[in-house]
Amino acid sequence: MPRAAVRVLLLGLRPFPQALRVQERCVAAARAARAGAGAGAGAAESLVLSEPAGPVYAWGLRGEPGPAAAAGLRARGAALVAARRGGHVTFHGPGQLVAFPVLDLRRRRLPLRRYVGALEELGLRLCRRLGLGAARALPPPFTGVWLGDSKVCAIGVHCGSHITSHGLALNCCTDLSWFEHIVPCGLEGKGVTSLSQELGRHIPVEQVLEPFLDSFREVFDCTLVFSEEPGD
Repeated sequence: MPRAAVRVLLLGLRPFPQALRVQERCVAAARAARAGAGAGAGAAESLVLSEPAGPVYAWGLRGEPGPAAAAGLRARGAALVAARRGGHVTFHGPGQLVAFPVLDLRRRRLPLRRYVGALEELGLRLCRRLGLGAARALPPPFTGVWLGDSKVCAIGVHCGSHITSHGLALNCCTDLSWFEHIVPCGLEGKGVTSLSQELGRHIPVEQVLEPFLDSFREVFDCTLVFSEEPGD
């Protein structure tokens, strides 16, 4: 059986809300493809990659900040965005690789928990490629990729009609001071780190793209096809 093809959309430096809208168009296309081809066929799958152009605090289903906290975050110059994913509030900003895989879990016969594990494995393989062999995943309820007690890659997903959205955020050369104003992902007593901090040198997002895509291809057993973003 031929390997599944996943369309890759490289958005580059892009406002976070714009990347969300591209993702939603990919989700709509995947659902339409599944409906049009019949329940037994696979949907059109995509991988949306971007680097947020400005500081944003985004929260999932459980983490909306109260009015006073929201006003304080806005006063620091950050935007606030609600995201349809699991999890609490986290930060997105320049120096971070944000990946939104839009995959058909039904066709892949992949339960949601195993899908989250696959995203963690993707992050672990990437870290190993970069020389960070100590990276690890923690047992539930923790998610993401960790170096010691600090998270380098956060994961928060949504799945509707077997089609995934949202995904992961990898700190490459992110300004970690933005995380000091929240409890990242709702985890008390845990820290946040970046590839640059761990490796002791500047690691821009562009430098991570190739090993990230290699790791994605391995974990999800697919071929990658680079594409223009879908229209409005």
